[in-house]
Amino acid sequence: MNTFNQFFFGIYPYICLAVFFLGSLMRFDREQYTWKSDSSELLYRGQLRLGSVLFHVGVLAVFFGHLFGLLTPLWFWEFIGVSHQAKQITAMTAGGIFGSAALAGLIILIRRRFKIERISVNSTWRDKLVLVWLLITLLLVLVWIFITLALGLSTIFVSMGHLDGEEMVKLMQWAQHIVTFRGGAAGYIEDANFLFKLHIFMGMTFFFIFPFTRMVHVWSGFASVFYIGRAWQLVRRR
Repeated sequence: MNTFNQFFFGIYPYICLAVFFLGSLMRFDREQYTWKSDSSELLYRGQLRLGSVLFHVGVLAVFFGHLFGLLTPLWFWEFIGVSHQAKQITAMTAGGIFGSAALAGLIILIRRRFKIERISVNSTWRDKLVLVWLLITLLLVLVWIFITLALGLSTIFVSMGHLDGEEMVKLMQWAQHIVTFRGGAAGYIEDANFLFKLHIFMGMTFFFIFPFTRMVHVWSGFASVFYIGRAWQLVRRR
């Protein structure tokens, strides 16, 4: 197996996950006052609501779509009678819609962050880095979807060998081997499409830089569901 492929798709994922979880824990333990997403609404409200809604709805749909699509065992899809081809076409369609929404929102937020002087001056380099990184990661997969559709929509069920679901099966097997700590994961995507590999690398690296950016506030969003079962707090005046 190619050493380069083995490192980036067999070892690097665990480095990213380790930094992601341990870094987030250390950030919460040592720098709780930075565990937030500073709002720029007070500096400039224009287009914030539109950009934020498009971005967050799109990203959450894409994230959980990846999570469900990649980590659901193959036998489950076979059990409910969904072919690999149908699954890939559905994933491409849904991913294209929500990915485009996230991209549109991201472009609006980037424009605010870089072009509005009051916001730009009050932004750190980490704020700008995470937005640009997300932009590149989203663009990679959308470029692949566009090329695939442009090349073969007219003969999608006949001649589009790359829509038979085989590429997606490779990615599913790779992801499931990674999260279950099984060896040989990198071998499944050794001959996968280069854009897929680049997209995976960018996605993994996003988890690597996650603890060092304002994205840690995502943890608070997921944890907020526990407020439903939290005990009442009685607040008295002095």
